[in-house]
Amino acid sequence: MVRAGPDGYNVADRPRPASRPALPVPRRPMKPRSPAFTAALRAVAALPVLVAFVACAPTDPEVAAWEAMAEEITITRDDWGIAHVYGPTDAHAVFGAIYAQAEDDFPRIERNFLFSQGRLAEHYGEEELFTDLRMRLFIDPVEMQALYAESPQWLKDLMDAWAGGLNYYLHTHPDVEPWVLDRFEPWMALTFSEGSIGGDIERVNVRQLQAFYDEGPGGMAMAELDIEEPLVDWEEPRGSNGIAIAPANTVNGNALLLINPHTSFFFRSELHMRSDEGLNAYGASTWGQFFIYQGFNEDAGWMHTSSGVDNIDEYLETVVERDGAYVYLVDGEERPVETKEVTVRYRTASGEMAERTFTTFRTHHGPIVRVEDGRWVATALMEEPLSALMQSYGRTKARNLADYRENMSMHTNSSNNTVYADSEGNIAYWHSNFVPERRNDVDWTEPVDGSDSRNDWGEPHSIEETPNVFNPSVGWIQNTNNWPYSAAGPDSPDEDAYPRYFQRGGENARGIHAIRVLEGRTDFTLESLVETAYSSQMPGFEPLVPALIRAYDRAPASDARKAALAGPIDALRSWDYRWGVESVATSVATYWAEDMIDRVAGAARAAGVSTNDFIAGRATVDQHLASLQAAVERLEADFGSWETPWGEINRFQRITAEIESTFDDDAPSLPVGFHSGRWGSLASFGTRQPEGLVRRYGTSGNSFVAVVEFGDRVRAVAVTAGGESGDPTSPHFNDQAERYATGNLRPVYYYPEEIEAHAEETYRPGAR
Repeated sequence: MVRAGPDGYNVADRPRPASRPALPVPRRPMKPRSPAFTAALRAVAALPVLVAFVACAPTDPEVAAWEAMAEEITITRDDWGIAHVYGPTDAHAVFGAIYAQAEDDFPRIERNFLFSQGRLAEHYGEEELFTDLRMRLFIDPVEMQALYAESPQWLKDLMDAWAGGLNYYLHTHPDVEPWVLDRFEPWMALTFSEGSIGGDIERVNVRQLQAFYDEGPGGMAMAELDIEEPLVDWEEPRGSNGIAIAPANTVNGNALLLINPHTSFFFRSELHMRSDEGLNAYGASTWGQFFIYQGFNEDAGWMHTSSGVDNIDEYLETVVERDGAYVYLVDGEERPVETKEVTVRYRTASGEMAERTFTTFRTHHGPIVRVEDGRWVATALMEEPLSALMQSYGRTKARNLADYRENMSMHTNSSNNTVYADSEGNIAYWHSNFVPERRNDVDWTEPVDGSDSRNDWGEPHSIEETPNVFNPSVGWIQNTNNWPYSAAGPDSPDEDAYPRYFQRGGENARGIHAIRVLEGRTDFTLESLVETAYSSQMPGFEPLVPALIRAYDRAPASDARKAALAGPIDALRSWDYRWGVESVATSVATYWAEDMIDRVAGAARAAGVSTNDFIAGRATVDQHLASLQAAVERLEADFGSWETPWGEINRFQRITAEIESTFDDDAPSLPVGFHSGRWGSLASFGTRQPEGLVRRYGTSGNSFVAVVEFGDRVRAVAVTAGGESGDPTSPHFNDQAERYATGNLRPVYYYPEEIEAHAEETYRPGAR
């Protein structure tokens, strides 16, 4: 038996049940659409006005229902402002969790759902018109309402509670003025069903989309633009680290898990959700979502890293006009191009609302997004929001490897790899959870011929067909957005056994670093895994700096730069390629390497090699010395001396509530030793140097960091960038900044007695 304490938490030690209730995660529904969905879609489409655009005040019965639900929920804020939410059912926990999120940062919730619904332009203006159109090509409010109508009841209950919690927050906070969304409807939760908002859809180039649709069909043939070069797959903000350690490699005989997402700062809330229906999840929840995206429960933990899988494809369609309509060819037969009118509203410069209607086009591969060589290009990506939301929530209640495997069988966690550990001692690596079966003799990184049906997608590869890793003999797993073929050292999957499209990239500098610090160790503790997560090595510099030193040594004595650069070269000769707040060599190497990349990037592309390979093996003496001279001159101009410690340059600062952070060299900030993940720093700190300022300020990289130990009781430490609250007047706006900057993780309060001992405030939604 368990008894409830005064705050609603169970204060008696809970015995582990002999068996677990079945998880509410039915398998992923496959196309074609069900008759129920089609009927629901028709019914919703027949409505005269879309609910999405209706602002209406709550009715009295709604308020009464919200108040009744709130009476059964407790929110306990600990001494870091983290919300620990309890309710008797999962729906109660969802209601309370989203209410607490809204208290902490409602603007970020609203912005995420403006983005997910294609409604940014209603607040930000016409500049976001085509960003909204891009989203609306994949997310249709009418279809989302139909999906809600056919959802299983347990999920409807959660979506209803989610909308109720947000609406109750607005009802109880009349001083809060939403930009656009003054009413949330349950179906809206389906527009943002994965934790990486817009991760797949954002691969569609907005400029090319605009060029295609701006002029209408008559102007499309000329609407071609070069695709912007993608980020290197290991640069911020596309980074994250996950490490799992098996019991055999730990002092206490318990599995360990590092949860280290690298995102833009303040992108997620730290949250604890608990119910009497088996929910007890703690971790990072993306603003506005009702599930823990990266985190743990008492028995299992999960960390998502962005995957290098090739599971978004472009098809070159053969389109012809027939009597004013468009058809496209598949195996020599004509099929009609599907058309749909999409109306996007936007705020004008005068503040008035206007709208623009586009005729959009789609083939069976996906929506048309651009033109290449006169052919329309369709983008294919996973479009399963209902199953994705079910899977995202269901994983929070997985208690062992079998549970998690069942959840992964839904195949809708498309953009992520997963590193996993549990209290039974299992560790696992799950490669991208959505990989359609395709021909292996086709280069899927380039647009393929859509007129050949042999190029159509098959079903997702099964778990058995995917390069996963389960309980490797080496006793560790790592993923740093690198390929899966080094995930467990010698126990990693064999690259030759899998189609090429399972991975677009290869190894990265963080992966090299992770393997170094994991190999051969059997003495891990929670504390030493924290130290590992902040290891100061930067392998990315190791092939580059020696090339600079060789170039300097080869330069003739008559070169005037040789004497002028002797001091910086000496600092680099003795450097151990480690970051630190007192490291001058880190400053010199960083400024030199960045100038060098800009200097040789064009030549590297022309030679068909990476910039790093060009710098290490092909750059001239003059290029090396010119970049070092430029770096020294810049350091001297900005800081008065090239001998400037890295911590004087590299800073953490949070001074405003703005979603897009602003910075000030004259305002307080903290030195940060760790560096950009592109150079192999596991603790990643991506920075921006605003115009007119000389210091660099963190904007991405380490955001939420946690290390978890699974034993008879779960134990964890964590830190969040800045603090939990988005309100500059809150004591929890920046109270974690120093811990963040130094890697000094704080204890996580998970069990009721821990929460009670550190409770700052306990209240019910609406009573604060």
